[in-house]
Formats: sequence, C-alpha cells, structure tokens
Amino acid sequence: MTNLQTFYQQIKEQGHLRTLEHAQRWCQATLNMLGVNLDGRTKKALAKALPEELARPLTRVFWLLHFRNSNLPAREFQRRVGLRAGNTDWEFARLPIIAVFAEIKKQIDRDLQDQVAKTLAPEIRQLWQQAGSGQ
Repeated sequence: MTNLQTFYQQIKEQGHLRTLEHAQRWCQATLNMLGVNLDGRTKKALAKALPEELARPLTRVFWLLHFRNSNLPAREFQRRVGLRAGNTDWEFARLPIIAVFAEIKKQIDRDLQDQVAKTLAPEIRQLWQQAGSGQ
C-alpha cells in the first residue's frame, strides 16, 4: 500500500464517517477486535502482509485474560469495536467495520482472505465476506 491517506479516505466514504481521523479511529478499533478474534498464526500472517501502521493495532491490543470466542455474535463484535472507536451505536458500527474489512481485503491475497474467514466466528465471518462484495 503506497498511500494510507487513500486507504483512510475509502474507509471514510464507505463507512459514512465525517473525517479521516474518524476513519483512522474506526480502523484501529476494528483491527484491535479483529486481532482478538483471530488465531495466533492467522493474526501473524495478516500483520506481516499489512503496513506497520495497520499491523500494530492488530497485534498490540490489550485484553485481560483473553480467550478467543469462536461463537462471538456480530452484534457483540460491533459493540466492542464501536466502544473502542468512541461510539455506542452497535448498529451503525457495521458500516465502518465492513469498510475497514473491505480495504484490508484489498491489501492481501485470496489465500490469506480465506484463512482469516476460516478462523473467525460464523457471524463475524459473514461481515468479513460481505466486505467488498457490494452488500
């Protein structure tokens, strides 16, 4: 990725956000929660494929006594991302999350996209798969 400004601009537009700072905040929050919900091998592969600015929030999230929930509902994922982004509307959170997922998917190959999908909880996997598919 040569220009993170363009990356964040796309998130801003697709996620219906007001500023690039909001896009950055939502991106970081989404990557934090994505990192918590991936297995270690997949998280490491994804971090390696992304620029440092995007890999950092994926791998350096604090979560006290974390155990990955392989059945985490999308609503709870959206709520957690929203809270980290400074927003309490879990329903709105779906838009910027899908925007972040779509932009991340543009940066990685198909095999890694599939690997990420396989390790996510079913409802979060649906969000991941909808990203970039026009839904």
